[in-house]
Amino acid sequence: MEVKFYTSTREYNEKKAEFDNAVLGVMERGTFILGNEVTNFESAVKEFTGAKYAIGVASGTDALVMASDILGFKDGREVITSPFTFLASTSCIAKHRAKPVFVDIDEETFSIDANKIEEKITKDTAGIIPIHLFSQMGDMDKIMDISSRNNLRVLEDAAESFGMRYKGNGSEYKHAGTIGDLGVFSFFPTKTLGAYGDAGMIVTNDENLARITKMYRVHGASRKYHYDFIGYNSRLDSMQAAILQVKIKYINEAIQKRDQIAKLYIDRLQDCEFIKIPKISGNQKSVYYVFNVLAERRDELSEYLKSNEIGTSIYYPIPLHLQKCFEYLGYKKGDFPVAERTADNIIALPIYPEITVEEVEFVCETIRKFYKK
Repeated sequence: MEVKFYTSTREYNEKKAEFDNAVLGVMERGTFILGNEVTNFESAVKEFTGAKYAIGVASGTDALVMASDILGFKDGREVITSPFTFLASTSCIAKHRAKPVFVDIDEETFSIDANKIEEKITKDTAGIIPIHLFSQMGDMDKIMDISSRNNLRVLEDAAESFGMRYKGNGSEYKHAGTIGDLGVFSFFPTKTLGAYGDAGMIVTNDENLARITKMYRVHGASRKYHYDFIGYNSRLDSMQAAILQVKIKYINEAIQKRDQIAKLYIDRLQDCEFIKIPKISGNQKSVYYVFNVLAERRDELSEYLKSNEIGTSIYYPIPLHLQKCFEYLGYKKGDFPVAERTADNIIALPIYPEITVEEVEFVCETIRKFYKK
């Protein structure tokens, strides 16, 4: 049985008429740049997340780069973040000539270890970028307390966390990206809410930051050909917005299906002594964008699953502090042992709303066979 790590074709075939009408409608109306499709999708995101402002941009990476610029993460300032993440979470700092300052991750959740942040703060620290990875948000109570006491800005990298909500010690759940100064989403095709190409968004509850962000996405213009800033050309494509409008109607159903799949994996693998399943920490509502486990003999397992036509992925094989592009920061192997150990053992199993119970059972059965060899 072939089990793909991800496929968009099942979803497309299920809702073919809706997707076709959405795309053809954009072409018929001829409004390709910041049309009603973008405005309507921004409104849908505001309603779903509770954010006061939502600004569509070209990708999650652009969202990080722009938000870092707007928050002043540049020109020698220091920004504290995690080394266990995708490149864009840190390259957005380096692109503006700021200095990434890494903190190791929590062993149970893979999120930045909030207990280690404060010791890295200096007179040059401008902010913190917590990254909400895979299935859950970081410790936002502690992060916001630290930022408040030290006058730091917080940019939430919520690229992977659409649908996640955090209550912590508060009285109500808050959506990922809406707690810090700015939050960013990626709508890359594999995401919980994914486009059929690149797409992203910046959210905030701050009116002034929203006003500036809207200018930044159109070259820094307050109105046509009047430039207040040197900005970017980064606009959410109307066709992708139309596709996302279809998909956001079904987002709660998609999240529920992911949860059911995750529970099936947990049930079938929890007594396998060679597999460790990450725990959900704190008072929050998780979303299984990715289902990761820590596996003994990870690379051998990966090859075995591949030989049985099961797709997997590794998020992430090399922590950022050991990447060639960040050699100039002076970190070395052993500096962040939890991140390094996690990178050696982590593997992501197939999870998306359209995967079948039979396929998940086959994945789990194949994993068990591997460890019985």
